[in-house]
Amino acid sequence: MKNILVPIDFSVQARYAAKVASDIARLTNAKIFLLHMLELPTGIVDPSSFGNSNNTPTTLLFLKRAHEKFEDFKKLPFFKGIEIEDSVQFHKAYDGIIDESKKQHADLIVMGSKGTSGLEEMLVGSNTEKVVRNSDIPVLVIKQDVDNFKIENIVFASNFEQKNKVAFQNILDFAAIFNARLHLLKINTIHNFETTKESSDAIRNFINEYDLGDYTLNIYNDVSIESGILNFSNVIDSDVILLNTSGRRGLAHLFTGSISEDLTNHAKLPVVTFKV
Repeated sequence: MKNILVPIDFSVQARYAAKVASDIARLTNAKIFLLHMLELPTGIVDPSSFGNSNNTPTTLLFLKRAHEKFEDFKKLPFFKGIEIEDSVQFHKAYDGIIDESKKQHADLIVMGSKGTSGLEEMLVGSNTEKVVRNSDIPVLVIKQDVDNFKIENIVFASNFEQKNKVAFQNILDFAAIFNARLHLLKINTIHNFETTKESSDAIRNFINEYDLGDYTLNIYNDVSIESGILNFSNVIDSDVILLNTSGRRGLAHLFTGSISEDLTNHAKLPVVTFKV
């Protein structure tokens, strides 16, 4: 891992994300790119004509204040010894984050998120949710302050369908960075019930081509997939949850749409999503 992108809106959640990114950067000797998307009120500036607009002084004032905030932000103690580059851009937040991740050849996006408390709120688009669904690189979502971020136990929850294997090697590579134990998890509910043998066979067929190192195989029954993942993760004291996402919405797409969004919204644990 060489480059980590951290979108910053100067909120407390952004600080949590930057702190975790610093721990990862220190472990992997990576560089951190801090990005603030400056969304100005409509009519103040047309970025395509920047420098020619009569409103340029107002625009420059916003830009100056953003850079001043960055100077204070970069003085936070957890950045000590980390290579940092900051950028302020005029762009819609979601589009800007995706574009910057490609420009900087980022290996990981670390984002802070407040999360939501219900289905209606969950279905309302947010920048974090959009990035989770559409980023081609892993997205780590941080919800709360984490001291000395480390990963020893990882839960990888999946339906273990063969089509989701495309991102599995990336997941193994991520676990290897931290020398973590990988807990493979399949959730059974009354709506998608399988026998233990059927679930075990699905997992073993999914992993038979890979060298997993230290791992466990787990089948867990619960009232919903989301609840099962969260409850199992709490039982084993997991440090992070890993999921696949396909960039699509819909409750029919297990672990490739809404489930990933549910968990990034509701889990207190850090959640990492990998696009398939």
